[in-house]
Amino acid sequence: MGGMFEAYTASSPVLMITGQVGSSSYGKGQGELHEAESQMSMLECVTCCVEHVSRHSEIVPALVSVISEIRNGRPRPGAVEIPIDLQYAVGEVQDISVPIPPRTMPPQSDIDDAAVILESAVRPLLVAGGGVVNSDASENLVALAERIGAPVLTTIEGRGSIPEDHPLAMGPNTDMVVMDPLFYEADVVLAVGTRFQQSNNTHKGIVIPGRLLHLDVDPGMIGLVHETELALVGDARLGLAALVASLRTANTENDWLPRAQSLREHIVSTSRNAIGLDISEIMDVIARRLPRNGIVAKDATISAYLWANRVLPVYEPRTSMRPVSMAIGPGVPMGIGAAIGSGQPTVVVQGDGGLMLSLGEMATIVQEQIPLVICVFNDRGYGILRFIQKSAIGGRQVGVDLETPAFSEIAEAFGMDSAKVCNPREFEKSFGMALDSQRPFMIEIDLSSLAPMRIQPQGTPVRD
Repeated sequence: MGGMFEAYTASSPVLMITGQVGSSSYGKGQGELHEAESQMSMLECVTCCVEHVSRHSEIVPALVSVISEIRNGRPRPGAVEIPIDLQYAVGEVQDISVPIPPRTMPPQSDIDDAAVILESAVRPLLVAGGGVVNSDASENLVALAERIGAPVLTTIEGRGSIPEDHPLAMGPNTDMVVMDPLFYEADVVLAVGTRFQQSNNTHKGIVIPGRLLHLDVDPGMIGLVHETELALVGDARLGLAALVASLRTANTENDWLPRAQSLREHIVSTSRNAIGLDISEIMDVIARRLPRNGIVAKDATISAYLWANRVLPVYEPRTSMRPVSMAIGPGVPMGIGAAIGSGQPTVVVQGDGGLMLSLGEMATIVQEQIPLVICVFNDRGYGILRFIQKSAIGGRQVGVDLETPAFSEIAEAFGMDSAKVCNPREFEKSFGMALDSQRPFMIEIDLSSLAPMRIQPQGTPVRD
């Protein structure tokens, strides 16, 4: 259920085939082994569709129906519940043919209207979400941004939709109040493939005074958070390509981009100051040693919020992962999937509290010899909860300190190479060894030996 909740939140097309008690016992509540009377209702909370199979002949139609649905429009998970006796049954099975749903093109009239609005923009702003990555629309996004001279803010899920060393890239900073002026001063905002979910500052009360255009495959998301002048319902890649083709002229001669770049530079500078020199240098080591298509999976911890998502650049789509549900602990499992799926070394940026929830996965990593480099930043506690409790309840802290084990020794007990480091120089040596080995490797970073962090609440937001 945790994995399905994450898939639903992340708009991932995951198919679950799950069991149920035998057909003769189903729905009777007689205490059958593994009985879950309300499993269908439970799964409906985290899927777009659920099917129960009552006969052997229904298995293929149910699978085809759910697979079709989870790939139609906004991707989401689905489930098929098959009683155990039907799983064991033998019978004729027809060919399985699942049609690939066509991409939806926004109406040309809406595209033409949007192009006229973008042509008139003096201070355009693009906001790119995970839908840009899901639809392989990155090239089209960059082409549009360059055509109209628009800075591009991404959500965290939208990272990689524009290379973060591109002059128009403003980073994954929609949640930073420093970027409020960008939303307030933009005369036209085009949001693409984003739900404006709560981890974005734009969800938390900000007003977008300019003309908001919203391109998304899910019509239910358009206008849900912000009033939209023009809805463009359709696939991000087709919609962006059509916009580029429909533009005749664009105003790119203004001082808007330097204004945006100065805000981005301020965020990077303050982020580096907040995390301290040592952690900043460690992030630089990872950036230098990983190829541009290197994959980094981050857990929902301070090491992700403050370090990897602020100063560790992302250059290509599908190279940056995190739990969209904001659950703590999935960093290592996500890294395992990414390493197997990509066939290349993958780095996990993980806190000690989150890693405690995935220690059993060490056996899988070693057994399958997955080239995963786990960087666990150990401050012996839940750092984000310490910060929240310090800010919210006058410094009284409860349940935030952990008796963490020697993670490097645990890794070695599983047969994994490991190192414990206390400074950036040691980290660089160990990180290089880990990448070169192409084997499972854990690096435990002792945060108590590094320059201290200086975490401060964000400044006062600009709000109407």
